[in-house]
Amino acid sequence: MKISCFKAYDIRGRLLEQLDENVAYRIGRAFAQYLSAKTVVVGGDVRHTSQPLKLALCAGLIDGGATVTDLGMTGTEEIYFATKHLGVDGGIEVTASHNPIDYNGMKLVKADSKPISGDTGLFAIKEIAEQYDQQDVDNRLQHYSHERATDEAFLQGRGSVVIEKLKSSQQYQQQSCMPDYVAHMLTYIDVGKLKPLKLVVNAGNGAAGKALDAIENKLNALGAPIEFIKVHHQPDGDFPNGIPNPLLPESRADTAKVVIDNNADMGIAWDGDFDRCFLFDEQGDFVEGYYIVGLLAKAFLDKDSHNKIIYDPRVYWNTEDIVKQAGGTPIKSKTGHAFIKERMRSDDAVYGGEMSAHHYFRDFAYCDSGMIPWLLVAELLCTSGQPLSELVKARIAAFPSSGEINSLLKDADAALQRVIDTYKSDAIVIDDTDGVGFEFENWRFNLRKSNTEPVIRLNVESRADIALMQQKTAELLAIIRA
Repeated sequence: MKISCFKAYDIRGRLLEQLDENVAYRIGRAFAQYLSAKTVVVGGDVRHTSQPLKLALCAGLIDGGATVTDLGMTGTEEIYFATKHLGVDGGIEVTASHNPIDYNGMKLVKADSKPISGDTGLFAIKEIAEQYDQQDVDNRLQHYSHERATDEAFLQGRGSVVIEKLKSSQQYQQQSCMPDYVAHMLTYIDVGKLKPLKLVVNAGNGAAGKALDAIENKLNALGAPIEFIKVHHQPDGDFPNGIPNPLLPESRADTAKVVIDNNADMGIAWDGDFDRCFLFDEQGDFVEGYYIVGLLAKAFLDKDSHNKIIYDPRVYWNTEDIVKQAGGTPIKSKTGHAFIKERMRSDDAVYGGEMSAHHYFRDFAYCDSGMIPWLLVAELLCTSGQPLSELVKARIAAFPSSGEINSLLKDADAALQRVIDTYKSDAIVIDDTDGVGFEFENWRFNLRKSNTEPVIRLNVESRADIALMQQKTAELLAIIRA
């Protein structure tokens, strides 16, 4: 059986066409076989199909020889945390994050929450999963099933494999790591330094609401004077307010409006599995993830200037400038969580950040978290006495950025070559860490092709010259889209 939902860094596919209970079972069994895993933690986001996919995954893991701990509805970072905290052999989150509603997928890690990507075993797991005999897979799923679920029942969240059948194996248990997870989250700040804050939080009807409630309850118990104003808070697999993806400008209005209406100190929004965190200042303005990277880098370097900071090559002049001024070591890495995590481990970096709002932390198994960043910024608001707009204002002026601009093209390679031919002779620095990066005296750009679609992604920044940045952005787009 050929399986087409394996990507470079994770598993994602259209439901019933590329991903169903049969495929999920195969993935679980192959995961356990490939890692010789005896203990695995699993969780799933709020999508209706996450539960049946997760249970079929568990059946495969059990048949592959593993004992499974099911954490229930989780965000991806809860799986990262539990995998390391419980000392198990691997972890899997069933999630499609911000993909369309007719998709789902999985994110896989091995012991110590080390990522599994195409370079580190993901495609080997795919090969094993494809080799299982179809009749054997059908028989094993039947063993865990009351009856074979219809496609409609599966899409509504009622799959074939049921918890009662799994429990009979004695290799399946349900557990919550939430108290330990919350306790760990609060180690990144000094709760005693928190002052009265009003925070607008938008879970986007995804998995973030449950974790946020647990953090709020603990902060209340510790006497932290923080008021949370909740938007689209209840988990809902129908996503009545749209798929949560605040990286898209059209997904930001609800958070911004509530910040303004309530005179809040900050707005926070997450994607579906809350491994990305997006911030809005007290005026309701969206703060590009690029400038949050610099803000968090400085926060860590203020505590220890000898630390190393990892950043991605799309936009980085601001980050490099901050890190060097603070006495730290800036290290450029290829874009993507697997590359960032690998580089953080090899260099023992305290923090890594991408402009896409992925933030990585050494003490969080070098993994990305969507909860740690807002906690750190909330503490910074209290200790600095400055609003968020002021904390980033000077940096935005010093290094204005275009933000990432995508162009859907018939021939991405030809567009890339047109840009190279136009600018290579004048470039002071040409960087091929990821895509092509050209630096000039007062501006630079990075251009990357998508791995999965005919799209070119452009980022432009300048040194304290908004007009130049805008001019060069328009110039580049004209060449790209010619």
